[in-house]
Amino acid sequence: MLFFNKGKKSGKLTKKRSLKMAVITALAASTFAFSNMPANAASNFKLTTVYYVYLNETYIGTVSNKEVVDTIIAKKVETLKNTHKGVDLQIAPQVEYISEQVFHSTANNLEAIQNMENAVQFQAEASAIVIDGNPVVYLDSKETAEEVIESLKLKYVTKEQLAELEARKASPTTTLPELKENESRLLDVTLSKNVSVQTEKVLPGKIVTVSEAVTLLQNGTLEMKEYTVQEGDVLGSVANDNGLKLVELLELNPGINEDTVLNLGQKVNITALKPYLDVIVTKEEKKEEVIPFANEVENDATMPKGETKVKQEGKDGSRSVTYTISEQSGKTIKKEITSETVLQQPVNHVVVKGTKVIPSRGSGSLAWPTVGGYISSERGYRWGSMHQGIDIARPSNRTIMAADNGVVVSAGYSGAYGNKIVIDHQNGLRTLYAHLSSIDVSVGQTVSKGSHIGVMGSTGNSTGIHLHFEVFKGGVNQNPLSFVGR
Repeated sequence: MLFFNKGKKSGKLTKKRSLKMAVITALAASTFAFSNMPANAASNFKLTTVYYVYLNETYIGTVSNKEVVDTIIAKKVETLKNTHKGVDLQIAPQVEYISEQVFHSTANNLEAIQNMENAVQFQAEASAIVIDGNPVVYLDSKETAEEVIESLKLKYVTKEQLAELEARKASPTTTLPELKENESRLLDVTLSKNVSVQTEKVLPGKIVTVSEAVTLLQNGTLEMKEYTVQEGDVLGSVANDNGLKLVELLELNPGINEDTVLNLGQKVNITALKPYLDVIVTKEEKKEEVIPFANEVENDATMPKGETKVKQEGKDGSRSVTYTISEQSGKTIKKEITSETVLQQPVNHVVVKGTKVIPSRGSGSLAWPTVGGYISSERGYRWGSMHQGIDIARPSNRTIMAADNGVVVSAGYSGAYGNKIVIDHQNGLRTLYAHLSSIDVSVGQTVSKGSHIGVMGSTGNSTGIHLHFEVFKGGVNQNPLSFVGR
């Protein structure tokens, strides 16, 4: 169907009725003039025909030949048919001509052609995909529109799954077989909004391809915009400047995360996706899952504190579980257990823990041996040799305390160590305290965790007041920081 611009009109624009009257008046005047002319004078005048052209009762111009207009329309139709192949163009020009015989031609073909070019536009019959009552996208046929809807669904399910689902819906009385382990099936594929297809007449340029329509329905736009990173940009500022939340920006750019440092000139997607339509996939799946065993602790007052033993080894169980899952455009929005069968019960892992406190036996957890202070030197190679322990300096006071319950096995001066104490914690651990200014325990004495055993000093090979502290396990030197809590 043709429709026409009725905006800017030529200075000669008049109503058809007025023009017809003007033609009749002109003809009457010419007849009167001829009737009053001498016969020989009248024969010297020659009448010519002009055509007043109207589109939808709107004056376009005056031409000397109707073919001038017909040619313009034919060319425009041919161009549109070549540009929009397969589109059903509605070509029914409502062109009207009023002819008049005049002595002097008033035709202006060039002006009429220009006005015609500006005025005439063609509409095409299209199939609109209508969402909640609003036409959103236009296709060349109903079949193509239905192909778009199917293509959108096929973004999230396979063609075979969709065909099987449709066949099942066609026979609703069919009883579904029980799912096998690690098997799944579709229950339904629906759209998030009410969708229909209806015929409308639109400009041919509004008709899009299947892929363009799917992109528009999925993203809410055909064009994804990018931002070029400028100097000083960070993720938060880019998101804020473009009306996005940081989480939205990260979703649009899967290759980056919150810790990503943007590079100058880097391209970042900034189009906030607002889909016109989401595909809701409901499915069920059956799978065998592990039931993790639980850890259980039993206290035993007859066992020394710090000792443990495994009473029962843990063993995972298993279950067969069927889920009903709803996904919205590929993202799980709901997951429910519809049935569950325990195949094997899990067996708890049971550990017996001793609670009996023995004054001479350590708990296995070592306490910090000074009142505060900091590590001035860690265990490791130092000055060309291995430093076997840690040095602790500048405590709140110089009291040295036993790191755990135990028995003193060494207490006295020991060369480079100066005044030294060694405590056996009766559980495989021993601790060593060196460079003390004084020793306040004796060999064979039982000490409790946190009790006073001496005073920090600088005896032996020492560069200042500090405690040199070592830990041994099974007679092997260890890093104290693996055992000491502060």
